[in-house]
Amino acid sequence: MKLTIKRVPTVVSNYQEDAGERPRGGCGRNCLGHCCLPVSELPVYAFKANPTKLPLQEDAVPTDFFINLLLGQWEDRMTQGLFRYDVTACETKVIPGNLGFVAQLNEGRHLKKRPTEFRVDRVLQPFDSAKFNFTKVGQEEALFQFENSGSDDSYFLRSAAATVADRAPNVVAINVSPIEYGHVLLIPRVLDHLPQRIDQESFLLALHMAAEAASPYFRLGYNSLGAFATINHLHFQAYYLTVPFPVEKAATQRIPLAEGGIKSGVKVSKLMNYPVRGLVFEEGNTLNDLANLVSSACIWLQDNNVPYNVLISDSGRKIFLFPQCYAEKQALGEVSQELLDTQVNPAVWEISGHIVLKRRDDYEEASEASAWRLLAEVSLSEARFEEVKAYIFDAACLVQSQVEEETDDAIYAPVPVGPSAVGEGCLVIP
Repeated sequence: MKLTIKRVPTVVSNYQEDAGERPRGGCGRNCLGHCCLPVSELPVYAFKANPTKLPLQEDAVPTDFFINLLLGQWEDRMTQGLFRYDVTACETKVIPGNLGFVAQLNEGRHLKKRPTEFRVDRVLQPFDSAKFNFTKVGQEEALFQFENSGSDDSYFLRSAAATVADRAPNVVAINVSPIEYGHVLLIPRVLDHLPQRIDQESFLLALHMAAEAASPYFRLGYNSLGAFATINHLHFQAYYLTVPFPVEKAATQRIPLAEGGIKSGVKVSKLMNYPVRGLVFEEGNTLNDLANLVSSACIWLQDNNVPYNVLISDSGRKIFLFPQCYAEKQALGEVSQELLDTQVNPAVWEISGHIVLKRRDDYEEASEASAWRLLAEVSLSEARFEEVKAYIFDAACLVQSQVEEETDDAIYAPVPVGPSAVGEGCLVIP
């Protein structure tokens, strides 16, 4: 089995159109800061206000337009040499086993990646303009603005003012240290200097991006401070990978809710026999219902200094929430030296089952058991998880019924496996 790159037609960016005639303003670096962005123009993708409705206009963008636009623009920036390395050349394989963990060999990424500049023992910290933030990024790294169309249709403009009615734009930009093909950042209201802290508005924006992509292979992720976010400027990450994440295949058990707690239509489950304990939120009457409930849970976690990671899956219809404690265990000396030597920081992608390894030996010897050992260190204990779950339910106004429900799927556990029929050392092919 080979993991291959999907090539798409490149949509010409505004940087390729009359670039020589475009005057520079502000600081002269053409950045995403207050000095340059308000007098600049960027492409705009306007998303549907209500993604559950079909497009009304005949000229509305086709359902695959967003993902093709994003990947085409990402490839354009790769052609321009804006990335620190070629992630499409990294070796990637599916590890034999029940869940199919995905391992990538990316030697030296930790040396080329921007280091963390803040404390890891505080989930909420004030924005510090003296430290790196996305207003210091050059506009050549931006793909487009991502804004609400205010209607039931999506549309794309090749160029538009970067600020409208004094509202800071939401920007989609490349991650210059990518983990996977199409790795981008969604930066809500970039000029407002928001710290890494989820609220209902920003989380709803992320769900809209997943809904516009309309692809099971495009997921968004979020890392809080203390859960391996490296920049304290509000952002979500996203990329395109054409295999299921192990967590998406893991067994879940529905948590029965009292009648008053299910008006939103959101279903809540917990992961069963996965190395990291977590909650799963899915469906809902509207994206807004889902965003309200999950953001309430995130707000409680960050307000109570509980680090966490979020995976947005299934085109925004399914959310995985992982409270975690790996950094705390590191600080207390409770993580084995063997795991520390791997230099793997288990953030949202690793927790979801896509593990980036820095050493060839770790990659060659990767197994489901070794992935399980690493991720088990991330998880809260069962007692602590149940305690946190109770607080989350209270914050989200959910009441658990006393009636137990059946597990949705078969329960998996790591088991010894023999040689795989899947070829080892599969390449991501450019």
